[in-house]
Amino acid sequence: MPRGKPDTVPEDGLTTRQRRNRPLLIVHTGPGKGKSTAAFGMALRAWNQGWPVGVFQFVKSAKWRIGEERALVLLGESAEGGSVTWHKMGEGWSWIQRPGSEEDHAADAREGWEQIRRDLAAETYRFYVLDEFTYPLKWGWLDVDDVVATLAARPGNQHVVITGRDADPRLVEVADLVTEMGKVRHPMDAGQKGQKGIEW
Repeated sequence: MPRGKPDTVPEDGLTTRQRRNRPLLIVHTGPGKGKSTAAFGMALRAWNQGWPVGVFQFVKSAKWRIGEERALVLLGESAEGGSVTWHKMGEGWSWIQRPGSEEDHAADAREGWEQIRRDLAAETYRFYVLDEFTYPLKWGWLDVDDVVATLAARPGNQHVVITGRDADPRLVEVADLVTEMGKVRHPMDAGQKGQKGIEW
């Protein structure tokens, strides 16, 4: 794709403008760091275009103070770009929760997905970040076929970016853009925990 030009153009009857403005379903997956960070960078671009942005975080606690959240919410409150709405589902990293709390997290995930379905139907946002959304799918908390069908049939011009490891092959199959983040090296490999300004 040299200089941003596609190698081939399909014979689908669409004009260049129509093809360029198609809504995209984007998946950031893989074991490497940077999936959410890349999605929030795209949210900044969407905000800059004046688009309403909806962020749905699926396994991060409402108690956490995420740097991207603070920045995007403040930008959304300014008169400069689009609005930003931030939703947090669940009480934290679900794979380290207290025994017996899994059903609560599954219920939170289902509630979050139902809200997304309503927002897609109403075309509430132009750009959606479904952060760590691959995990409720992987753990069986949500029906993958329902999610894929809903996202594929979304009305209007709504872009959706999904992050998380182990994206379901059915989700990958319908996505327009899939990036797999690989890991070469990570500080945790040397026993170092996350730090301010890097992880949050």
